[in-house]
Formats: sequence, C-alpha cells, structure tokens
Amino acid sequence: MALELSMITIDCADPRVLTDFWTQALGVAVEADYGPFVMLARPGGGGPALAFQQVPEPRTVKNRVHIDFSAPDREAEVKRLVGLGASEQERHAQPGIEWTVLADPEGNVFCVAQAGAH
Repeated sequence: MALELSMITIDCADPRVLTDFWTQALGVAVEADYGPFVMLARPGGGGPALAFQQVPEPRTVKNRVHIDFSAPDREAEVKRLVGLGASEQERHAQPGIEWTVLADPEGNVFCVAQAGAH
C-alpha cells in the first residue's frame, strides 16, 4: 500500500499557543512556520507529525477525532501535561487498560493510556 499517515492537523484559534504546549509535551521542535499554519517535527519514535492551522470559528462541540497516547506511568505523564497547560477531563478503566482524557490549552481532547494498569 502506498498511503502513509504523515500528519494530523488540528484547527485552532492561535497556532502559537498550541505550538508552545505540544512542542513541550512531545519534546519536538517546529519543523515549519507559515504564520497561520505551523508544523511540528515528527517524534523521535516515528509516527505522524502534528500541525496547527488557524481557523476563524471556535470549536463548539466535542472533537470528532482525537489523539491517543500511551505512557508507562500514566499518572506522572498526566501530572506533567497538566503542568504544561492541559486540563484533566475524565478518567476511564476497562480490564487491562486505564486512560485519562485531557484537553490542550484550546480545549482539543486527547487521551493518555496505560496498558496493563489495574
């Protein structure tokens, strides 16, 4: 197959606010800055890059797509992300996995999971 997921673009009011948060959260740098469109470098482990695109309208309902992350120590990672400007929204657990729903500084929802947690 020739199709490759290369980037996830998030609409936002201010790309700089999200760039500041996500570069620290992911430990990556800005790859390209075109004013209303900012693209981050891909994480060291590969995967798609994140980009932020300025749009005039605010987010008014729940995200239809969100990003899921995993961490070996979910509690420590959630605490770190909240310290960077995220807000904790919800906590969930199913047999074999627990996850925390967070929102970035513009309210875009994402999750941090820990497999094998009880």
